[in-house]
Amino acid sequence: MKQKSNATKEKLLNKINNLDDFKNLKKDKLPELAEEIRDFLIDNISKTGGHLASNLGVVELTMALHYVFNSPDDKIIFDVGHQCYVHKILTGRKNEFLTLRKLNGLSGFPKSYESVHDIFNTGHSSTSISSALGIARANKLLKNNNYAIAVIGDGALTGGLAFEGLNNIKADDKNLIIILNDNQMSISSSVGNLEGYLNQIRTNEFYTKSKKRVRNFLNYIPLIGKGISFLIEAFKDAIKHILLPSSTLFDQFALTYLGPIDGHNIFELINLLNKAKKMKGPVLIHVITKKGKGYKPAEDNPDLYHGVNTFDKDSGQILIKEEDSYSNTFSKKIVELAHDNDKIVAITAAMPKGTGLEEFKMKYPKRFFDVGIAEEHAVTFASGLAKQGYIPIFAVYSTFLQRAYDEIIHDVALQNLHVILAIDRAGIVGSDGETHHGIFDLSYLSHIPNLLIMAPKDGTELNKMLDFAVSYNGPIAIRYPKDSYQDELYYDKKVSTKLDNFKAEILKKGTDLTIIAYGKTVKSAILVAHTLENKNINVEIINTRFLKPFDNKTIINSLRKTNAVITIEDNVINGGLASLVKDLIINNNLNLKYQKFFAYPDEFIKHGKIKEIEKEFGMDAESISKTILKDKNKYPPA
Repeated sequence: MKQKSNATKEKLLNKINNLDDFKNLKKDKLPELAEEIRDFLIDNISKTGGHLASNLGVVELTMALHYVFNSPDDKIIFDVGHQCYVHKILTGRKNEFLTLRKLNGLSGFPKSYESVHDIFNTGHSSTSISSALGIARANKLLKNNNYAIAVIGDGALTGGLAFEGLNNIKADDKNLIIILNDNQMSISSSVGNLEGYLNQIRTNEFYTKSKKRVRNFLNYIPLIGKGISFLIEAFKDAIKHILLPSSTLFDQFALTYLGPIDGHNIFELINLLNKAKKMKGPVLIHVITKKGKGYKPAEDNPDLYHGVNTFDKDSGQILIKEEDSYSNTFSKKIVELAHDNDKIVAITAAMPKGTGLEEFKMKYPKRFFDVGIAEEHAVTFASGLAKQGYIPIFAVYSTFLQRAYDEIIHDVALQNLHVILAIDRAGIVGSDGETHHGIFDLSYLSHIPNLLIMAPKDGTELNKMLDFAVSYNGPIAIRYPKDSYQDELYYDKKVSTKLDNFKAEILKKGTDLTIIAYGKTVKSAILVAHTLENKNINVEIINTRFLKPFDNKTIINSLRKTNAVITIEDNVINGGLASLVKDLIINNNLNLKYQKFFAYPDEFIKHGKIKEIEKEFGMDAESISKTILKDKNKYPPA
């Protein structure tokens, strides 16, 4: 009887520690390595969480790019960047993957401080074409022959900046290659006319088959076939223009269009990329991929596994369930409001699930609008709806609303239109890091005339604020965090929560120290107060509720009584609650014996768990309490 060998075949991935190792791998081994990389991604992301589906979809594409091009001399820029995990594995960071998205660990996005191969820090959509074009033009000025490659998804291509970049491309832009990674998804399914156009190309099998038949036939003609390759290309172009008249869209942007091509056939990808390198002008390669490729749960539910918590890799079951969150409360409330008011409409910029609009979309499809990754358009579109008497609610992450700053000023606030900005993910968001933290919105919104700004301390208050926002005749922003909330912490259940007087809410009266907070930081204020009261410091707690208009009178009266103040906020120090209170102190000549302002510093905050980041920056209740107690001698009780 033949004995089984105990020896197991060593994995190819174990031998890949840098790009040189990868590029020295024989081409016929690449499909095997692709499967090992998929297994590696599933295994590691199941433990750390992260962007799974998008990375499974670009395994062969990323491998082909690095096999053909020479990073970092050739610059590969990943649009958004959440699909860069395979790139990180191949460029020497494989052994750091268990630190992915953890404090002081590997980022889930390209970061130039991590590696010379991370060419451009990304995190927001639609930037890759403009940045790659800038690099290509610089290369031209430098007189080198390096390539600039932008990898952009069909969802990201809906962003206006992508078209601004395309519009600026010239026929003589040298060594510029755009990879259109077409998986019919952004986070949720892609939408809009561009999606319909790409679908026309994807589904025209006659064109694709005809192109292959012509190429094969002419290549088999002895001697002559290969000698008239330029005629082959011309003939294929003729077929394209006859069968796909709309495919000339990319031609109008001075691009040579190649594709569509199977994005999971690594040999075809390598051949086409090599072909693109030989072309004289800018090239766009249309690559068809499947988001979640190779892992059935992610293939079946690519939006669920886009950014996923830890999960059981065998069953696909997600292990960390979302608690009762502000987003869920928002979702339920706007459906309720829309039932009673047919003028309420909802807008998302390609994120119906993340912003809590899925239920609204199902119940009121005619009043739901997904505009694609186009926040600027979303805001101005909302202003048009408001002009016609509708009440648009634009649900958007704080970090992505930054792109629509001018439209908020010019198209909404200047005309004093009834547009509601439901700003999700305000404050620190955790593992996505500095490109996603919502710590700037108060700073860039608070100085805009006519715009009212609110922040709920819990779900009950969010519901009341949404009621108020629908009845209020003007532009209004409601900001709330990613977190879950608790209602049971509050001191006085009888406190008035009416919002129509724009008054702050005194949650607890005291004589020794005023703590001013809003939104989720009210919870921190209460926890701090509990600690200080055990040390005989009588604390007054004020929930401002409104950041604009600001209840100056309530705040001033409290400061004159306690003569000591701290503020707590989940915004940067400049332009938020601290700035408002400092102005009050100066303008009213308040000579306080103690003042301290707890906010995030004037810097970009890296990734990590929310609680870890709060601890590191002294923004958690325990750290704040320790700071105040250390300074206790500065504010003795009156």
